[in-house]
Amino acid sequence: MWTEKQRVALAAILIGVTVLLGVRYSFNRSQIANPQPTTGARAAELMDRVDPNTAEWHDLAALPQIGPAVARRIVEEREAFAAANPGVLPYRTLEDLSRVKGVGPATLEALEPYLTFSGRVPSTRPLE
Repeated sequence: MWTEKQRVALAAILIGVTVLLGVRYSFNRSQIANPQPTTGARAAELMDRVDPNTAEWHDLAALPQIGPAVARRIVEEREAFAAANPGVLPYRTLEDLSRVKGVGPATLEALEPYLTFSGRVPSTRPLE
């Protein structure tokens, strides 16, 4: 069936491919973690987290799953809460943001690594 030369050539090709795959694997090791990490790959690169009690709407709009409209609603709800409850912090926990229309459980989960909640009560300022 196969001559001696053909078997030697086939063995040389298989050895060459095996060596090539081994070299590529040793220089390109990559794998997908199982389970996936809970925070985004670049979450640790943030200089600061955003405090929804003091942040401007344009800072909030830069967060994942928050656009300009929802960011303005967060600030409007914060201002309304502060006017109705002077001296009380509008957003003490992440779940307090669910009072804002358009912020649901999935959005809260996406925002968690990017938010912090300080103890400072915001001053009331009009929207820009």
